[in-house]
Parts: sequence; C-alpha cells; structure tokens
Amino acid sequence: MFDTPPPDLSTKAGRKAWRHEMRMVAVRPRRWGLWLLTLGFLLVMAPAAFGLHSLWGWSPSLIGSLLMLGALPLLIASAVLRARYMKGRFTLPGDKR
Repeated sequence: MFDTPPPDLSTKAGRKAWRHEMRMVAVRPRRWGLWLLTLGFLLVMAPAAFGLHSLWGWSPSLIGSLLMLGALPLLIASAVLRARYMKGRFTLPGDKR
C-alpha cells in the first residue's frame, strides 16, 4: 500500500511524528461526526435545560436523536479508515497481505 518503511516508534520524535500522522487520517468524518454528536446531545438535553419544547414543529429530543444516529456511521467510518491506514502503514513494502 505504501512505498515508505513503517514508522520508527523506538524514538520520542518517531512516536510524536506517528501521533501527528494518525491525527491527520480521516479528519473530516471524525470532525463532522463529533459535531453532530455534540449538537444532538445538546438538543436531547435542551428541553430540560432551556425549557425548549419545539423546533420548527419538531421535538428537540427527536432531532437530537436523529443527529446522534447520523453521527454514528461517520465515527465508525473514521475508525475503519484509521485502522486500514495503520495496517497499510505497518505492512512492509514487499509484503502482500
């Protein structure tokens, strides 16, 4: 998958570079998923915290639940993408698995 050798995790600089590299994988789905999850949680908590009982004729709890349900595939996809990236990164260039 990659033409570069696996990262060197024996040094502090290598581990720091690896953490940075992994943070840059699947940024958009993870970020969108976390925003949707946060917004959904706030909408689920809104009726009790703010006395808000209707948004455009819809229940805030229902909208929040739908947003949290929509965040789930994004967060799962980001985890799968990171796992696939890590597997490909640690596979040696000549190794076919």
